Amino acid sequence: MKNKIVFLMLILLAASLSTAYAGSDRRLGTAGAQELRIPIGARGTAMGGAVTANASGVESIYWNPAGLATLEGTEAFFSHQPYIADIDVNFVGVATNMSDFGILGVGAKIVSIGDLEETTEEFPDGTGRVFNPSLSVLSLSYARTLTYNVTFGATGMYINERIFEVSASGVAFDVGFIYRPNWHGVSLGMVIKNYGPEMKFTGRGFDRVLDLRPARPVAATFDLPSSFNLGMSFDFLSNGPNLATVSGNFCSNNYSEDLWQGGLEYGYDGKYFLRAGYNYSQQESYVYGLSFGAGLTLNFGNTDVTFEYSWTETETFDNNQYFTGRINF
Repeated sequence: MKNKIVFLMLILLAASLSTAYAGSDRRLGTAGAQELRIPIGARGTAMGGAVTANASGVESIYWNPAGLATLEGTEAFFSHQPYIADIDVNFVGVATNMSDFGILGVGAKIVSIGDLEETTEEFPDGTGRVFNPSLSVLSLSYARTLTYNVTFGATGMYINERIFEVSASGVAFDVGFIYRPNWHGVSLGMVIKNYGPEMKFTGRGFDRVLDLRPARPVAATFDLPSSFNLGMSFDFLSNGPNLATVSGNFCSNNYSEDLWQGGLEYGYDGKYFLRAGYNYSQQESYVYGLSFGAGLTLNFGNTDVTFEYSWTETETFDNNQYFTGRINF
């Protein structure tokens, strides 16, 4: 009875929020802090992001924090992505099972843009000064098992953007659930992502001299790129060392068109993995498409070391690649 009540609450919450998180063409590009939307980890990206219902380990901090609840022991995680225009995206995190208290995880995503030369109205070809913009997201996650079938997770994030002499900071929250009815490997997931107050830039970089008097314009505020995600996964093959899972995800973005994602994962003996996925959106000039990946786990006594790789088709820019390493002990 308790499981049914929890599941009904999840359905009602999803229904009530589905209309609030509806994007459109008019709202494209009107949200800031887009580093929140840059995914981490090779497993999730290889499966096209369709891991809302079966996220696991430290990677769950990004996809659905409820996936942390199944972690046993401690996991350290690192992900590297060579992004567009020589930008690098790195993530490092660690999570540990604290017995009856639940699972606690911390993570840091750093977007390194590189050196840029300052230009102004007076010096459009450059002033000679060089600056290095930085975007960072620090996260703290908590997850636990609510019932035998339902896990819960939440992540609080501190966002900091620094561009030369101006900066912006804010907070955001993710809240997720995963429901496993213990029926043929079916799993259902839901997560609200990037919910938080507006942000705005401040700093002496805005200082100007107007009519021989110093002035500092007030920057406009901007919203966070919030979204609502529903996912489902199904183990269509579970035979001895063979396990194959198909998964799907619907993402209702608040500031872009809705997104449909599908993924497939095959694992052998829990050590060798092949993955594929696809992203689809009606948004004009949507850049992502097919994705592929693989993983390998090596056992060293009580410690497992996993290496993973994924490739994502990207129009206009270079195709995205992710390199991931994780240690479980």
